[in-house]
Amino acid sequence: MPIAIKNSKIDISSEETTKVLAESFKNFLQGGEIIFLYGEMGVGKTTFIKYLVNEFQKSSDLPITEVSSPTFNLLNEYQVGSKKIKHYDLFRIKNKRDTNDLNIFEKNDNLITFIEWPELVKDIQEKVIVLRFNYENELNNRSVEITGID
Repeated sequence: MPIAIKNSKIDISSEETTKVLAESFKNFLQGGEIIFLYGEMGVGKTTFIKYLVNEFQKSSDLPITEVSSPTFNLLNEYQVGSKKIKHYDLFRIKNKRDTNDLNIFEKNDNLITFIEWPELVKDIQEKVIVLRFNYENELNNRSVEITGID
């Protein structure tokens, strides 16, 4: 399954389709990207990131590691070859001031930054890729919309 064109909705109702999307999405990431992930709890944001990190690990001949949600520690980092992936989860942060010390918008061409629950930092004037994860059909299906890819 090729990645959809920007501004389109992609069905990720099964974990396998989420994995295939992550495999395709990886090919668009060169480093320096900031990706905002919106969506309700349990809709598949962390699962998508897990498969994406695992794809980077495979392509760098690294062992596949556990990828979990950074809900309680706010940040998980993964070194995958020459790239570093930072995975933020801002769910527990209640005001923008608390994000100041997180260095979320670090400029580095070897860094890919994922931010779950980006509502507090969405007004930052950085170019971002946005993934909006949604439940469909009374929670029976899931989809993601991708915007901001050139």
